[in-house]
Amino acid sequence: MALTENQERMKSKEAFLQACTYIPGGVNSPVRAFGGVDVDPLFIERGEGSKIYDIDGNEYIDFVCSWGPLILGHTHPKVVAAVKAAAERGMSFGAPTLAETQLAEKVISAFDSIEKVRMINSGTEAVMTAIRLARAYTGRDYIIKMVGCYHGHSDALLVSAGSGLAEQSIPSSAGVPTAFAEKTIALPYNDSAAVEAAFDKHKDRIAAVLVEPIAANMGLVVPKSGYLKSLRQLCDNNGAVLVFDEVISGFRVALGGAQEFFGIQADITCLGKIIGGGLPVGAVGGRAEIMDLLAPLGPVYQAGTLSGNPLAMAAAIATLDVLAERICYRRLEQAGRTLQEGFEEASRKTGIPVTVNRAGSILSCFFTEGPIENFQDVQHSNIGRFKKFFSGMLNQGIYLAPSAFETMFVSLAHSEKDLEKTTESVYNVFRELAG
Repeated sequence: MALTENQERMKSKEAFLQACTYIPGGVNSPVRAFGGVDVDPLFIERGEGSKIYDIDGNEYIDFVCSWGPLILGHTHPKVVAAVKAAAERGMSFGAPTLAETQLAEKVISAFDSIEKVRMINSGTEAVMTAIRLARAYTGRDYIIKMVGCYHGHSDALLVSAGSGLAEQSIPSSAGVPTAFAEKTIALPYNDSAAVEAAFDKHKDRIAAVLVEPIAANMGLVVPKSGYLKSLRQLCDNNGAVLVFDEVISGFRVALGGAQEFFGIQADITCLGKIIGGGLPVGAVGGRAEIMDLLAPLGPVYQAGTLSGNPLAMAAAIATLDVLAERICYRRLEQAGRTLQEGFEEASRKTGIPVTVNRAGSILSCFFTEGPIENFQDVQHSNIGRFKKFFSGMLNQGIYLAPSAFETMFVSLAHSEKDLEKTTESVYNVFRELAG
């Protein structure tokens, strides 16, 4: 399928106009509005395997995969069967079920650093809880985060670095009091010297270093050799807690997430996305001495009416059962490599400069010469060219994330034919951009 600009997407256009009447911005999460690509958003009717279908009946190969969770693809039969069976028994109880313990055992088995885990409802909640635990455990207030890393929309983490190295942090969203942001120190990703300087400046006041071990919210940016190890050492030397936000990388790059991938263990791990199998879920886990600070055992309060709900637990268990077959990650690695090579070959043939960053089945194509190692580097990429690329790929039947600062996700449902069509489309669109 190849569409001309805006051809055959009129129902989606009309649906968006109607949605704007009732929903702020017409969407329930900002990036869905396609504001970063100057295209009207698609309204999706259904998904199956590697494909999604909009309400106009157009088919697309999907590399958004619900922003990462659908590592098995859409409507995987084992996940659907598990959710149906759970729904028939009851959708929510607000009471313990055996499925919660079963999933907890699977998570703990996959992550060597996790001794206990609590199920919650989102990645945002997971990070909020991790920060509260870190502060309670250390008796300190300050948190280090990295510029360009997204950790959910809680007030204290919606900040960016101000002038000077860790001299000031200001809110990056209206409605966030400056006082909330002042305890958050925002530093460049991949710069361990900046972290060391912050520890020197704020001696015995830093509770935790919070980081995406594989940054995937400014496009994909992988850690430089030794970076994560240096963070681990700095936390150990200064009595701080190392928190890995593996909401995206957990169970995505390896069964044990980035910690298995790089061989570095965190004190607290935040999970989400894949462990929900497409349903809303989050989890926070870590060493028992830290996790036992949570109520009802300890003084750190956290609660949720739908935490550990039966449908999400069923989807998660079914998903992790499939991923337990290690051949899955070899297949994902190969598929990710195929796409990377396709982008790079198209770049060589057309002269369009790109940098492709990849970790397993997550990748980003930046329209600039590399390397891309932090958010400042990302901002040098050609956003205008990405917009044209996105539109061209959409018209070729390839659905990508509608932002230059997001990533591509490959699923086990993507076939060799899907990958071949995608790489052909990349070349076709690059050729148009070069013309």
